[in-house]
Order: sequence, then C-alpha cells, then structure tokens
Amino acid sequence: MSIQLNHTIVSSRDPQASATFVAQILGCAAPVPFGPFQALALDNGVTLDFMHADGRITRQHYAFLVSEDEFEAIFGRIRERGLPYWADPGHAHPGKINHGDGGRGVYWNDPDGHSLEILTRPYGSGSQ
Repeated sequence: MSIQLNHTIVSSRDPQASATFVAQILGCAAPVPFGPFQALALDNGVTLDFMHADGRITRQHYAFLVSEDEFEAIFGRIRERGLPYWADPGHAHPGKINHGDGGRGVYWNDPDGHSLEILTRPYGSGSQ
C-alpha cells in the first residue's frame, strides 16, 4: 500500500458553517456529520474534518489542485461573494491571482481565518 493522506482535522468555531462555506466555494457535495466532525469529502478520497474548537484558532493553510475550468468556477464564486483574495500567502498582493509554474493560483480565507488556496499547476511543475 502506498502512503496517502486520508483526512485532516480543521479547527472551527462553527464546523457546520465553515465546512459548508468551503464546500460551496469549491463546488463540493455538502459536508456530512461523522462523530464530532463535519466531514467534507474531496475528489481524491481525502476528507477535511471540521471540528469545534474554543478559544484561539491557529491559522492553517489548505491548498487545492484544480483544473483550469474548476479554477474559473471557484474563482467566480469567490468574486460573487465579494471575498477578499490575494495572489500570495502573505496577502501582500490583494485583488490579484498568481501565475506560478505557468498556471494560476489564488488565496482567500475561510470564516475561521484559515488560508485557502486553489492552484492549477503543482509547485515546481513548470516555469515561474
């Protein structure tokens, strides 16, 4: 068996709202309850398991490799909602996308401040 990521836990003040937000932006099926989690299934079998957290939430980063068509659809939903977005993880280039490795990428935040990213080319796969 090869080693594959199966799931990761995403801390959230409101797991249902946060998981639903990410599912809607990405165009995924609605999250489903699983024990204390709201599980958001991705197309490669990985789930993001949103779990309630009290107090300060440490910001995490979640990057999603998508096709050009998926990028267009997701980026359209980001803009339709009027969400702030950036070309970089440090948020130094607001309102822009990047073209790393000959593809496209963009960053935005979920309701808990986690940094979300979509990219059409894996890092290191093409020209800068």
